[in-house]
Amino acid sequence: MVLDALVRLGALSGSDDQVFVDLTLFVALLCGCIVIGHLLEESQWTNESITALIIGLCTGGIILLTTNGKSSRLLEFDEQLFFIYVIPPIIFNAGFQVKKKHFFRNLGTIVLFGVLGTLISFGIIAFGTPCFFSTLIHGLKLSDYLAIGAIFSATDSVCTLQVLNQDETPLLYSLVFGEGVVNDATSVVLFNAIQKFDLSNINSRVALSFTSNFLYLFSASTVLGVLVGLLSAYIIKKIYDGKNSTDREVALMILMAYLSYVIAELFDLSGILTVFLCGIVMSHYTWHNVTDDSKVTTRHAFATMSFIAETFIFLYVGMDALDIEKWRFVSHNTPGKSVAVSSVVLALVMVGRACFVIPLSMLSNWWTSKHDKIGCKHMVTIWWAGLMRGAVSMALAYNQFTRSGQKHLIGNAVMITSTIAIVLFSTMVFGLLTKPLIRYLLPPSQHFNSMSSSEFSFMLPLLNGIEDDEGDVPRIRSLTLLLKRPAQAIMYFWTKFDDAFMRRVFGGRDSMPDTPVLSNEGSDRDSEFESCLNICLE
Repeated sequence: MVLDALVRLGALSGSDDQVFVDLTLFVALLCGCIVIGHLLEESQWTNESITALIIGLCTGGIILLTTNGKSSRLLEFDEQLFFIYVIPPIIFNAGFQVKKKHFFRNLGTIVLFGVLGTLISFGIIAFGTPCFFSTLIHGLKLSDYLAIGAIFSATDSVCTLQVLNQDETPLLYSLVFGEGVVNDATSVVLFNAIQKFDLSNINSRVALSFTSNFLYLFSASTVLGVLVGLLSAYIIKKIYDGKNSTDREVALMILMAYLSYVIAELFDLSGILTVFLCGIVMSHYTWHNVTDDSKVTTRHAFATMSFIAETFIFLYVGMDALDIEKWRFVSHNTPGKSVAVSSVVLALVMVGRACFVIPLSMLSNWWTSKHDKIGCKHMVTIWWAGLMRGAVSMALAYNQFTRSGQKHLIGNAVMITSTIAIVLFSTMVFGLLTKPLIRYLLPPSQHFNSMSSSEFSFMLPLLNGIEDDEGDVPRIRSLTLLLKRPAQAIMYFWTKFDDAFMRRVFGGRDSMPDTPVLSNEGSDRDSEFESCLNICLE
């Protein structure tokens, strides 16, 4: 299986020697991307993802020149390889390393953007493309237009990791990246649902079945990720004996994380959403049940695998973008249509994102505290940072438009080349300008002060506790205060349940055998929680 995957990665011929030559070249390029990216780390214009993309483009061009444009197997993009081997470590590490305080404080806004916002963007793209494509592309069916909506409503959460800084802009990072993960999951679920149903004749029954299937896939993926994360925590908690078992603990955490993803894919669920939630649960429970050596090892191991996978994606996308086969076919038939299609889709992407960022941000401000409200400058930054399209869009496009053979259908070939053009343009242009835009609209002093004033305003689950500097701890005084901020109240009661039951069964902070728990800790934590809740409600 591994050899087959490596052959799909870059075999120019069937010989084993050629396979290892290609792998040697690719690994050397990965090393070069890491070194050059490190040297350009302080640059405000570029980042490691764009560096890898540029190196991939240059390498692809060199390969085409040395082979006289005859060889393209090294540049072939395999969406199965991407979804099975590359994307799981990236998404899992994002959930494992994410600052849960900021993520869950803005969970309502993230879900609102990631689900409802994706559906709005999907509708604008899916029903806007037929209006423009009628004179550009012939032969596309309704299912193709709906698939286009799902393909280009998927943002590039991988590039977001490279462009935004979790420490410098925690609010912006939690919103954009959190939305990106939920957005990718929603887009993939939408895409899978579109492929399952015959949408040539839509009626109320088909629409109801489509909606119920979408909700089932989303909810089942969520439950699966949480259950696997809890199972890993329970197993490690039970076998913990204080001995040095770092190898077993790290191996079990890695395998259980990947198990959640493959089970989700086995049952046609959203592996992206499943492994992301599994990462959050494992960082909250499982990670606290292992030895100190295992804690350090898992943090670095997950981060390293994610970093290599991210670099691999952009390097490979850059090389695949110069696959001469599909570009030659399009240039011989309709050279101008690919540019026109790319321009139309990119315009619809920008309009679709603006149509949900602004109104949903205003809706979110209605229930959030004054410290967490999204201002106009944040809206512009969120809109801009979410315009990048990446490997998820490419993988879905290949899945949709190569099933019928890109060589025989001009519409399929145009959509493949247009997707590549959009990914390259959005990553290079929007990615390059995101950092300067953030520095201009949100100077460091502004967003640091904004976040420091709101650190105490929200008590969430999965946090390490918040201490109240004031000695006087007020109590919750009335039901009216709870109704004033229902989300915060729910999180407050969940935290009490988490301490009273979940941590005792599945482990977590302050539950290790060598960490004594004081008898009055529960009452002290309750006072702290209620204090933070009352501050938030005022």
